[in-house]
Amino acid sequence: MLEEKLIVAGFGGQGVMLMGQILSYAATHEDRNTVWIPSYGPETRGGTANCQVTISDERINSPVVSEPDSLVVMNHPSLAKFENKLKSGGSLFINSSLVEQDGIRDDVDLYPVDANKIALDIGNLKVANMVMLGAYIAVTDLFDKEAIFKVFDELFTGRKEALVALNRKALEAGMDAVSA
Repeated sequence: MLEEKLIVAGFGGQGVMLMGQILSYAATHEDRNTVWIPSYGPETRGGTANCQVTISDERINSPVVSEPDSLVVMNHPSLAKFENKLKSGGSLFINSSLVEQDGIRDDVDLYPVDANKIALDIGNLKVANMVMLGAYIAVTDLFDKEAIFKVFDELFTGRKEALVALNRKALEAGMDAVSA
């Protein structure tokens, strides 16, 4: 039985909510149960933002993620806020461009991803979230990249259609970052 509980956290504007939404949409496409709960700080851009995602083959009894299996943090304040909630043996994905690795718990699996640098190398800092999403799906193996690409095609329409290729490239770069 699959049940994955995840918290994604960062500053507003880093695409934290979009990461959670994409995972929830991909789960829905695969007929899994899913819950996505956004949480914003007082400011939208630049303030704190996080979301909780649960994906399960079974009924989800509580939408609240108090002890996540995985934690994706895009900045240091998010690490400070959520690191102690991550279950022992869980997976911790950090944007090592903005988060120091010193002092991180030794009872979790750490996946540092230089997401900002990788995104800049691709050509746009705004896809750092997709780099982190790629790392997450590569490690957890919840979805293959084609499932995520399908969600991109549905979400990025109209003016945003031009972003599909860039986001695909970022997702693949994130997958490569943890596979190498």
